[in-house]
Amino acid sequence: MKLICLDIDGTVLNDKKEVLPAVRKAVREASDMGVRIALASGRMPAGVDLVEKELGVECVKICNAGTYVVLGDQCISAHTLLPRTMLAVYQDIADKNQVPLWIFQERKWFVTKMDPYIEREISIVQYRPQVLDARMLANQWEAEKTGPNKLLIAAAPEKLRVIYEQMKRQAIADIDIACSSESLLEIFPKGVTKATALIKICEKLKIDLSDTAAIGDQELDIPMIEAAGIGIAMGNAIDALKQKADFVTKTNNEAGVAHAIWHFLKV
Repeated sequence: MKLICLDIDGTVLNDKKEVLPAVRKAVREASDMGVRIALASGRMPAGVDLVEKELGVECVKICNAGTYVVLGDQCISAHTLLPRTMLAVYQDIADKNQVPLWIFQERKWFVTKMDPYIEREISIVQYRPQVLDARMLANQWEAEKTGPNKLLIAAAPEKLRVIYEQMKRQAIADIDIACSSESLLEIFPKGVTKATALIKICEKLKIDLSDTAAIGDQELDIPMIEAAGIGIAMGNAIDALKQKADFVTKTNNEAGVAHAIWHFLKV
């Protein structure tokens, strides 16, 4: 195995948002053996940087749900949505459901208003977003011929399920959606996933996909699990992901990442 791709929340981190000592030890042992480590997350870069620092190894960073990939100091892959698509999601979904729209571009984070889910995310990623009018931002980006890497809607699980179904029915042509937790819905350019990011990394590092493993727990991780040579589901993963996996490890509260690394690398 030459590369291990790790989801962060619900995978590397336990429910208290901690890196357990066994996970840190296993990741460092794998790195010392020459295995490259990639962190693959819906998180913005600032939030991924924190986990990289906590692990104590240099990681390839798949950020913003696979739409922004960083290798060292270099962005090796970036995809954006059209500003008018962002505006449609804001007007037809977020605003109508009275929830903020989270907007991510590279290392920047914008929101249309504040709420407790945003305050919680600030405490996790240690980054405060800028509150902006979505229409003004869309007009600015239209003029600049750019756009957001991804959008996000956060709500109580029962409300988010309703919003999820609304978006499925609306079927906006140039987006895909997936949940990264029961209260977070990720919205990103069609066809762009953690899997496409993994493939890009393998091309860059000249690693065959068959020499990779990926570990995750949520819907957002399914393409990555399917693409990797070995797809590993956390014990706390949703059933849909477990059904796609080659191996099911222990939960994130039981250092499941460490268990999987030691199982396959025989450390």
